[in-house]
Amino acid sequence: MLRGLIDIGNAVLSSLQRHPRRVTAAIAAALVSGGGAAFAVASLGPDAADLPVHQIFEAVDTLPVDAQALALDTHSFNLFRSETTRSSDTPESLFQRLGIADAPAAAFLRRDAQARQVLWGRAGRNISVEAGDDHSLVRLSARWSPSEGVFNRLVVEKTATGFVSRVEADTLSKNTRMASGTIYSSLFAAADDARIPDAVATQLAEIFSGDIDFHRSLRKGDRFAVVYETLEADGEPLRSGRVLSAEFVNNGKTYQAMWFQEPGASKGAYYTLDGQSLRRAYLASPMEFSRVTSGFKMRFHPILQKWRAHNGVDYAAPTGTPVRTVGDGIVEFAGVQNGFGNVVFIKHRGNHTTVYAHLSRINVKRGERVEQGQNIGAVGSTGWATGPHLHFEFRVNGQFQDPMTIARQSEAVPVSPQARAQFDRQASAFRIELSAAGSLQQASAQ
Repeated sequence: MLRGLIDIGNAVLSSLQRHPRRVTAAIAAALVSGGGAAFAVASLGPDAADLPVHQIFEAVDTLPVDAQALALDTHSFNLFRSETTRSSDTPESLFQRLGIADAPAAAFLRRDAQARQVLWGRAGRNISVEAGDDHSLVRLSARWSPSEGVFNRLVVEKTATGFVSRVEADTLSKNTRMASGTIYSSLFAAADDARIPDAVATQLAEIFSGDIDFHRSLRKGDRFAVVYETLEADGEPLRSGRVLSAEFVNNGKTYQAMWFQEPGASKGAYYTLDGQSLRRAYLASPMEFSRVTSGFKMRFHPILQKWRAHNGVDYAAPTGTPVRTVGDGIVEFAGVQNGFGNVVFIKHRGNHTTVYAHLSRINVKRGERVEQGQNIGAVGSTGWATGPHLHFEFRVNGQFQDPMTIARQSEAVPVSPQARAQFDRQASAFRIELSAAGSLQQASAQ
């Protein structure tokens, strides 16, 4: 034991002689720690100050003057921006929004036949540009979709001899997006806040049209989540595709839907997530939902409240707004009748009759067979009407009924047993996506 302590002491002494700074640091750390379980670790390697230093000198050839200038020109860069064309655009107004200052490029776009045909007087064209750090145009691309699944690309590029243009064809790529929103004034205002295209908002209303009358039944605080396709060109959304799944909470009640196409079926349809078809015998509203009509549902004019005292439902809308039949049937009457003015009566199964009054025009005739959603006329103010609106009635055996009640009571067709397993797998995935979509707005609000 004593022999071992002597050996350790000799080793420490030897290290102290060779590396006094390192060993001193170790001993000091040990003393400060106060013993016991506390300890410190210090390196016993050579002190960096004691290591030999070697200086190496090597001749380096200087760069040519041109290369030096290139090496020093580190501030040069290109700018990229995107915009959407307006029908009133000129080369100068478009360039101003894009941050381009290039008179020769503007002159080229004004005289080039392809640019004139594609850009000017055309609203909604997707534009992206590459510009130099002096805001001169390097490259411009304009994209539009002439038909399903494809898009065209106008390319304008700067070359050593000036600008050139060409038109290319390419394939749209599909992507999936999710979003959510809350109703404060209208569905389209909420969609705008969530940056959802109008086409998707309209689909949302049509999907739940058998359960929710989007003209009359929306409430402040209603919320929705949606997963939908986007069709993209060069990574930029060019048009919206189909809604894949959706959830709408109306007046505290939750409605869900998903798109599903059974194997071997020619087309798909929307179903609840438990497998019931959302296509009912009757729609809840006789008017297609649109940005124009959506503005009326939450701010009824006082005189419209009198209209609602009738044995029907009145929808305020501009003259000419399309009117559709809520279900399959046969036109029983189409013409002028007393206070109804221009009116259409449609006979449905089960002694059900629907009435569409005060029309500005009628697009069907007596005896004609019509299908659910078919256009039968347009909103007007004929007959005893103080302003443009649609008076709509639903009668069962001659008795007036609430159209919403009838729509919700109409039967729904379930998914076939053969496709049930596949449907359940898709529904499980859509539940997760809708939950994620709904959390987007909550996260942004925090």
